[in-house]
Amino acid sequence: MPSGEITRYRVRVRFGDTDLMGIVHHAVYLSYFEAGRVEYLRRRGVEADGWAARGLHFPVVDAKLRYRKPARFDQLLVVETWVSRLTRVTLEFSYRVCRASDAALLVEGSTLLACVGEAHRPVRLPSDLAECIHGPERSPRPESEV
Repeated sequence: MPSGEITRYRVRVRFGDTDLMGIVHHAVYLSYFEAGRVEYLRRRGVEADGWAARGLHFPVVDAKLRYRKPARFDQLLVVETWVSRLTRVTLEFSYRVCRASDAALLVEGSTLLACVGEAHRPVRLPSDLAECIHGPERSPRPESEV
């Protein structure tokens, strides 16, 4: 379980997220992870386009998922996101996707992002960014809006 602050983001399963068996296709969970990660950063004042303007980019260089139970069309899910590791040039986010109705764990995983410059070579994560990432939510949202 995470030691840092968790951001919770709700997502409803769209019909297009499902496969022929009527369950969420395995690859779709990566987009749920991304939505959770973007929301985590947004609530801490980190906007991707602002960092891109500074010449910094954060590509995903590794992703891990472990599937526990299926999700189905129109179910409301909660994506829990937190920073599990921060180094000089990488940032690892961990995730849990649970069904909102009963909190059943559906998927857990992580993504590793590298901090790279315009030449797509690793660069040191700026200290002001690291402070924001580890800091509290600046603009939290009520659970009903998540």
